[in-house]
Amino acid sequence: MTRLPRVDAVLIQAVIAGALSFAHLHDIARAAGQDGWKAWAYPISVDLLLVAAWRRIRALQETGDSARLPWCWFVVALAASLGANIATAGLLDLEAVPGWLRILVAGWPALAFFGGTLLAHAPIAEDRAEPIGGTSPPSADEAAEPVTTVERDVPELPDSTAELSDPAAPAPPATLPSVPPALVDHARKLADAHHARTGSPIDSDALRAQLGVPAPMADAIAAHLT
Repeated sequence: MTRLPRVDAVLIQAVIAGALSFAHLHDIARAAGQDGWKAWAYPISVDLLLVAAWRRIRALQETGDSARLPWCWFVVALAASLGANIATAGLLDLEAVPGWLRILVAGWPALAFFGGTLLAHAPIAEDRAEPIGGTSPPSADEAAEPVTTVERDVPELPDSTAELSDPAAPAPPATLPSVPPALVDHARKLADAHHARTGSPIDSDALRAQLGVPAPMADAIAAHLT
């Protein structure tokens, strides 16, 4: 048994309301001097702007962005549709339309074109988040994976500081100052006299006292006499 399609009451109600609003907008446009196909184009323009604004509002709400601009154009299109419905309820003489209404009807195409352009080119967070080159950002599982590092055998360098800090290592010999040959000859004479007088070789302290030289110079002279 073939089942009949289910009738959606909400859809039927939307079609009826849309048809009535469409007719009212057509009547207002024709009364304002827009005859022929132009009178039929006005309700299409109003309804399309209303739907486009609502779709943009939903898209921006899903991404968490501000939807103030689409809401403004939604209110503008809703005011145009609602105003036409009220105007055709006997409150407006369609045989003698006022001048301000003719101006609004004549200026609607430019206003609708401007609003539709802004809605079509308004950026969405999904468009801004798309990376350059078409590559998608890493997922949560990929970001949670640990990064493995490749270990390489690096030869160990000798620790030069260990040799310097070793107390058992012999200290480098101190550099003795240079001694003039004349001073060495004079010191040798003093050493011979000291040896003849005391019977023992002269030391650096005695050389420093007799020559009046500093201790490093006395040590250097004593080194030359040995």
